[in-house]
Amino acid sequence: MKRWTPRVTVATVVERAGRYLLVEEDRGGPFTLFNQPAGHLEPGETILQSAEREVREESAWRVGITDYLGLYVYEARDGLTFHSHAFVGMALAHLGNALDPAILATHWVTFDELEDLDRAGRLRSPLVIRRVRDARLGRVFPMDVIHER
Repeated sequence: MKRWTPRVTVATVVERAGRYLLVEEDRGGPFTLFNQPAGHLEPGETILQSAEREVREESAWRVGITDYLGLYVYEARDGLTFHSHAFVGMALAHLGNALDPAILATHWVTFDELEDLDRAGRLRSPLVIRRVRDARLGRVFPMDVIHER
């Protein structure tokens, strides 16, 4: 019997001066898509380390993770299930490093602009706006709810 294995991912909502950090990705479709800096947990790293790394690689920003938004479960159209650990981070410094090759650009967007992207079908998944909405509502947990190592 084949064992079902969900993909473990991380995503970080970063807000600065009323704008949210998004990355623009070419996913091979008719138009680019927008997402929070996000990606897969790598072997040997903690969930927190993964979130910090993904923000750095995809946006060239160093962030301080402040809160845990929670675990978001998403079933993609292709049948894969993702367990996405979401965080809130504070922008600390722009590092100037090259972006991950899959990232075309980074953007700081207002919530209204994010809603426009959602209406236009330009968000990578429905989790993008849901995570921001939850962060705006203060639906966060202290980091010590995560027990690693």
